[in-house]
Amino acid sequence: MGSVQIVTTILAAGITAVAVWLAVRAVMKMTAVIRLGQPAPERFADKGARTRKMLVETAGHTRMLKWGVVGAAHWFVMVGFIVLSLLVLEAYFEVATTDGGLPIIGHWTIFGLVTEIIGVLGLVGILVLMAIRLRNRPNRPGGRSRFTGSTMWQGYFVEWIVLLVLIFGFVIRGFKVATDHFEFPFWATPVSHAVGAVLPDWADGVSVAAAIKIIISMTWLIVISLNVTMGVAWHRFLAFPNIFFKREPTKPAGSGLGALRPMTSQGKPLDFEEADPEKDQFGVAQVEQFTWKGLLDFSTCTECGRCQSQCPAWNTGKPLSPKLLVLSLRDHAYAKAPYLLAGGGKDLTGEEKATQAQLAHLDVLSLAEGDKPLIGTAEEGGVIDPDVLWSCTTCGACVEQCPVDIEHVDHIVDMRRYQVLIESSFPSEAGVMLRNLENKGNPWGAPQNTREDWTKGLDFEVPRVGEVDDFEYLFWVGCAGAFEDRAKKTTRAVATLLNEAGVSFAILGEGETCSGDPARRIGNEFVFQMLAQQNVETLNEAFEGREKAKRKIVATCPHCFNTLGNEYGQLGGEFEVVHHTQLLAHLVSTGKLTPVQPVDGGVTYHDPCYLGRHNRVFAAPREVLGDAIEGEITEMPRNSERSFCCGAGGARMWMEEKIGKRINVDRVEEAMATGAKTVAVGCPFCSTMLNDGVNGKGAGEQVEVIDVASVLLRSVKPEQPRGDKESTPVAG
Repeated sequence: MGSVQIVTTILAAGITAVAVWLAVRAVMKMTAVIRLGQPAPERFADKGARTRKMLVETAGHTRMLKWGVVGAAHWFVMVGFIVLSLLVLEAYFEVATTDGGLPIIGHWTIFGLVTEIIGVLGLVGILVLMAIRLRNRPNRPGGRSRFTGSTMWQGYFVEWIVLLVLIFGFVIRGFKVATDHFEFPFWATPVSHAVGAVLPDWADGVSVAAAIKIIISMTWLIVISLNVTMGVAWHRFLAFPNIFFKREPTKPAGSGLGALRPMTSQGKPLDFEEADPEKDQFGVAQVEQFTWKGLLDFSTCTECGRCQSQCPAWNTGKPLSPKLLVLSLRDHAYAKAPYLLAGGGKDLTGEEKATQAQLAHLDVLSLAEGDKPLIGTAEEGGVIDPDVLWSCTTCGACVEQCPVDIEHVDHIVDMRRYQVLIESSFPSEAGVMLRNLENKGNPWGAPQNTREDWTKGLDFEVPRVGEVDDFEYLFWVGCAGAFEDRAKKTTRAVATLLNEAGVSFAILGEGETCSGDPARRIGNEFVFQMLAQQNVETLNEAFEGREKAKRKIVATCPHCFNTLGNEYGQLGGEFEVVHHTQLLAHLVSTGKLTPVQPVDGGVTYHDPCYLGRHNRVFAAPREVLGDAIEGEITEMPRNSERSFCCGAGGARMWMEEKIGKRINVDRVEEAMATGAKTVAVGCPFCSTMLNDGVNGKGAGEQVEVIDVASVLLRSVKPEQPRGDKESTPVAG
């Protein structure tokens, strides 16, 4: 070992020791912060499915590849980071001797070939990612970027580190070639040989280059260890457990889509009959009241901004960005951690838990962080502004796009729950809706005895449960389908088509009440459970004696479809629920319904969030339309899983949109740009919002918004009158 090797070895050992010590300290700090969260025992169930899902998502990059070029480039960089870590390890042998290498596998030609290929592809991948980041930099001309609000220096730093490590990997090999110490043939490592052809025959070059590579790598580790909130780097390690512990690993939809996470206290579902606000947690009022998985979510965010780029609120000028919300919660959690770890925090009555002695050593910033309200305006020092919290439509676009399975919607609703149930703080106009739900059983406040008025004038009898001995489907009409004029047209169309196809069905009539979706998503879990338990009892009685496969419900509202099918199971209601477009597609494909006159004029289809993204029903409505129309569907640019929200979800249907551009107007402009004369929908909320948007654009005479069922009915029974333009909904 020469003098150069002695120096490089000492340098490598010294910086590595510092980096490892700091990294261990950082991991311990992060672990301590995450463990501050509430229990979530359900996250440990079904470890086999979790392991499989984690391996598929990481190795297969199934979520990243939804964005093709970015996903492919990231896959090469990820594989390079994992596999080429062996070359960083090899560098510790190379600093000590010019012909050093990994024991055993370091001289295998296959090892040289694989690492050469991965190194080249990793270089290409990181250059592509760097170009994409620069092209989408927040200060670029042309509008908001998905990187707006991200800590840009951290992204640049990580990318340059990756680039330099890959470059110096080839430099080391090049010096080995130049000094005739390289063990791999040209055919297996052509790039390394090409680099060696231009490098000098410098005997110490290998050791110096290896030392530089180690210094670069350990500098990266030191920097991220000193910045535990540096998600753009830490996600490389945290993504694996975050995906493993996702809420529902077996679901085809993203974890956090479909059903909401039940309201819990100390890891157990909250029983409202026995719950005590002074002993049980009602939603989330402090950052430590999120589950430990929530805190892991916040720590894992890589600040890529995919969620932000898809969010309807962000895209229409509202203050909500799912990314910035998560980053605010992350930064607050880590800033508050010293106070919490010292024993501080507020109990459920708002009293300080720590003694003065416990808090005496804390700095003023940690103490101030402990006093911040989780929800509050800038003047109040709040972590999350109320306008941010209430802008969410719960459309799930953020959850769908997140490559590391962060469950944004669950976290937002948990914060809403506390605001509604304990603080009684929510947009005032939503109060009317909640009172109507409690007093009338529907958000419009319509009399219960008018639930069956939609049946008047039909040329067949609509059977009621209890009046017929048997039926195949229970037709869940829903509040909109029973009371809202636009939706009643859809209800009548579906009933007519089912009757035409000879499907035996029955309705609950006045026995039906609201599914509870708007109450649950605004955060009023109490009203949701009150309504849901009543419905579960009614439905169980209607299906008494039947096995689950024969407890069939068809619903026209995706919100009811989602609630009945995905959430009523939490309360003892197990049913097979289908959306009306699924049933109609089946009836057409089996010949029970036959379109005879195609509908012309051009059609585009708007995917409802709770039908498409939340429940993966994309094909059925398109199949129905394909059979019923002349020509092909003209798709909007944002369709299927990337469909843009209408603006009504998350109980936003009953809240004024006072900030930025109206979401429904944005969507209508996209629909009208297709040139289609008919905008087909599969949701009464979407119908209302898009109709209002069309009328607001003054295009009511040129563009018609209509449900898929009505399009099919016009094709199956051309003699059916088209009806007047959609009229005003029932007033609450």
